[in-house]
Amino acid sequence: MTGIRTRNTRREELAAFLRSRRERIRPEDVGLPPGLRRRTPGLRREEVAQLAGVGVTWYTWLEQGRPINASVQVLDAIARTLRLDAAEREHLYRLADLPEIADPAGHGEGLDAEVHTILSQLDPLPACVYSGRYDLLAWNAAYGTIFASVVDRPRLERNVLWRVFTMPDCCCPLVNKDEELPQMVATLRAAFGRHVGEPAWTGFVTRLSAASPEFARMWAMHEVARPGIRMKLFKHSSVGLIRLTSTSMALAAPPETRIVVYTPMDDESRQRIEWLAVHPEVVHCPLHEEAVRG
Repeated sequence: MTGIRTRNTRREELAAFLRSRRERIRPEDVGLPPGLRRRTPGLRREEVAQLAGVGVTWYTWLEQGRPINASVQVLDAIARTLRLDAAEREHLYRLADLPEIADPAGHGEGLDAEVHTILSQLDPLPACVYSGRYDLLAWNAAYGTIFASVVDRPRLERNVLWRVFTMPDCCCPLVNKDEELPQMVATLRAAFGRHVGEPAWTGFVTRLSAASPEFARMWAMHEVARPGIRMKLFKHSSVGLIRLTSTSMALAAPPETRIVVYTPMDDESRQRIEWLAVHPEVVHCPLHEEAVRG
């Protein structure tokens, strides 16, 4: 009964949210004539449906809180029509019970343009932005040369934890995994405490536990840690070992995101990342190119 009540409450909240977003948009904002006989502010339901390319009846039922399913593509169209920002999109997806897409900020939306500028300016130092779940949100060219096996994945698969736990050892750029993977899992566990019960987080942990017994073992230890300064050893098929120090700094927005900068620990490592910066075409793992190309 509790689950049914929760779903009903979520549908009611979704209906109210859609109505509120629809009523704040003026017809002229979307290229429609204002009209003379509008009993309510904002767009009509049929106008939202037309602009989003969905059926009027279906959209009406969605606003009435009826038990219907909405695909990601349809909700994306509605979000664009209603001009939802990143936070509003996240709220929409959560209310629609789409846990895999419920964190659009977790895929780079909502990052300030200045953050992308900072990443670019840091080249040839590898730098990126992670979510609390280790989703890769943004990166610079130097990062891409080392982590091609992550950045070349489709957007929803760009998760560093998933890649390092599931890719073949020959393709994984991280050398000191024995020290670093437990630390990363402990950091994930600490972040998970703020998202207990959220489908996007529990689903991720469940799937990765099934895909990697090593991750499942570490997760079961319940260790927690904060992001910090770490020593990372990376290998690259073209230049060999690269010794880097990773420094993690929290960003103001989106919530729980952090920028990570990798600085060379010695002159040899600096020379190697500088060489990679002018040879971006090199493949990290030629023996397993499919792991790089996806």
